[in-house]
Amino acid sequence: MTITDKMLSGLSQKKQNTIYSSFDSINMLLSVKNPKVAASMAPSAVRGLFLGRGQGAEASMRASHSTHFDLSYTSEFPEMYELYRRAVANQWNGDRDLDWSISVDPENPERPLMPLDYLPFPQLEAKGIRFTPKEKLRFAHDWTAWSIAQFMHGEQGALYAAAQVTESVQWLDAKLYGSTQVMDEGRHLEVFFRYLDSKMNKVYVINDNLFVILDDLLTDSRWDIKFLGMQIMVEGLALGAFSTFYNMTKEPLLKNLLKYVIQDEARHVHYGVLALREHITKNLSDSEQREREDWAYEVALLMRNRFLGREMYYDWFEGRMSLKDWDEVIMNAPSMALFRQIMFQRLIPNLEYIGLMSDRIKAYYAKSGLTGFLGGKNATQLTSDDLTDERELNKAVTHAFGGVH
Repeated sequence: MTITDKMLSGLSQKKQNTIYSSFDSINMLLSVKNPKVAASMAPSAVRGLFLGRGQGAEASMRASHSTHFDLSYTSEFPEMYELYRRAVANQWNGDRDLDWSISVDPENPERPLMPLDYLPFPQLEAKGIRFTPKEKLRFAHDWTAWSIAQFMHGEQGALYAAAQVTESVQWLDAKLYGSTQVMDEGRHLEVFFRYLDSKMNKVYVINDNLFVILDDLLTDSRWDIKFLGMQIMVEGLALGAFSTFYNMTKEPLLKNLLKYVIQDEARHVHYGVLALREHITKNLSDSEQREREDWAYEVALLMRNRFLGREMYYDWFEGRMSLKDWDEVIMNAPSMALFRQIMFQRLIPNLEYIGLMSDRIKAYYAKSGLTGFLGGKNATQLTSDDLTDERELNKAVTHAFGGVH
């Protein structure tokens, strides 16, 4: 038993959860090694983790970036202009192109929202939680609703980040492409909310740690931090999650919706690596590059270690098990190992490609067990077909579940 466990013994579970959550948040802040990164993230962490600014009906984030007005009208980034032309040609309409007449029944075994063996039932049962067959289906429904809600919250953040970056970025070709991404993110926000509202009838609040990341990048004045945070980190996280859900769900409307979204997101990450590789390799000093390496590493750990679905815990298990036990279940569940593997399979090669994987920072990733993804395909080498390829998912499933799918 740890010292913290001894301190908490005898308190009510609600008080234990409050103290545990507070210590956990403080430990997260203290774990950030680079003082500049810690100073940058601290205000957002306070707003998200301690003040709960993401738990209300609205949240204000003060932007402080500069707008770059291009008066030369020079096209100097042909690869980015080609992305713009592709984006224009591939716009889709969520109302017209998706069949919203499809009925979504969470208890239909022929069209499961999510395979039951993906969910951590064995680990929860080991903690004394029991489920009836109908409760398992309802839990799968709520887990899917929680996940899609986080997609939706992330897309709203992406909408604002794309608008900010379009203002700030220096290349005209990037501004043209950025305008299409603003449209894409607005459409994604629309279809995810419509799916939750009309098919799931349940919307979860934003995860505190996702709020911290979005608040940090939206309030930072530097356009490349916004780019790095949204186009590489958050979009990389989203692509991993979208690909996992796309390949696992048997619900046809959700599957088709995700296919359209993945097509857009593949372009978004491609756009990010093109702009950042040019900027990082040519315009940043060594100290600026180190700061961005450290920022990306800390956000990577935040995404790996802290997206624990605590909103699901409070909805389902508060009073039945401790928050600490829930965190342990989610961190060790094969389904989360699968999600993390797919996420970092997309993220690490992109960081390597844009120049944020020096030997210095590689040592940190090695300690965290993440260097096995080095040398993989980056966003310039992937198509939307690659991201929806079931063979890639099956490899990850074999690694996480020992072949169970």
